[in-house]
Amino acid sequence: MPEANAAMMNLHLAAISKAVAPGAHAAIFLDGAGYHRSQRLRAPGNITLIPLPRYAPELNSAENIWEYLRKNKLANTVFDSYDDIVDKTCEAWLFFAGDKTSVTAITARDWATVI
Repeated sequence: MPEANAAMMNLHLAAISKAVAPGAHAAIFLDGAGYHRSQRLRAPGNITLIPLPRYAPELNSAENIWEYLRKNKLANTVFDSYDDIVDKTCEAWLFFAGDKTSVTAITARDWATVI
């Protein structure tokens, strides 16, 4: 999605909700993005939203994802247009999202392991 706002986040939460196993509950950690704090954000019943404290990138594993993408897929890239930025960023994301082993390794925290 080329926009980041409460409406798009609600769509994202709905998609996550469908992937949660029946009878299970998901916890989603949110950083300080404005749309993460929006009053229009609606969490499905099987999801709890947990805001991270301000200025705590060590708690936000998504920071590692963006660092990986910048270093491995978007570094030294010249974009021709806004659409080119969106296209190449989406390409990088799809490449990354298709590699579950890398996603797990990059976002893992020794102190936050679920057994």
